[in-house]
Amino acid sequence: MNSHTWVVPLDHAAFAGHFPGTPIVPGVVLLDVALKIIAEAHQIALDHCEIGSVKFLSPVYPGDTLAFHHERLTSGTIRFEISSAQTTIASGTLLPGATA
Repeated sequence: MNSHTWVVPLDHAAFAGHFPGTPIVPGVVLLDVALKIIAEAHQIALDHCEIGSVKFLSPVYPGDTLAFHHERLTSGTIRFEISSAQTTIASGTLLPGATA
């Protein structure tokens, strides 16, 4: 399984509207970072992929350090998980070569 880390910037632009006073990272930002990491690691073009599933399980805050774990299964599907310390933040699958 491949792993990468990312520290959520304290001044990320998404915090301006999500939510002032109590900022959390939007799920779409987490998914964007995960997809970019996966595409680079597996040398795939995202415009030829389909998201099979995604579950967001726990909030992420400014300054959190996240670990992105991903692996290609024998079926070709890429399974990923985002975690922080001992907490699973999100998990899902990406289907390379699928036509969206």
